[in-house]
Amino acid sequence: MQGETFVEVAEALRNGDLEAARLDKPHRMLLDFVATITRHAHKVTDEHVQGLRDVGWSDEQIAEAAYDTALFNLFVRLADTFGIEPPAMYEPDGIPAAAKPESGR
Repeated sequence: MQGETFVEVAEALRNGDLEAARLDKPHRMLLDFVATITRHAHKVTDEHVQGLRDVGWSDEQIAEAAYDTALFNLFVRLADTFGIEPPAMYEPDGIPAAAKPESGR
């Protein structure tokens, strides 16, 4: 998704507002899948993966989503551990809502 057509979608995703992003079912399911990996990886089931296949994602795409999620989770956890924050020039309006730690996590 690129270009001005997707500015609203990008902003909604940046803010963690999946409803406002108005994603189609396959993309919403993929984001729900990576959220499950991020929050409770042990809860990913064969049914989750089959559901993604059923809406058109290939095994390679599902695996890439899982790998990317794991890698970004590693980066975030290391940054959190060492107190690394992005320079203000990258986030002039502050940390996006989607990147803020959830309470109780």
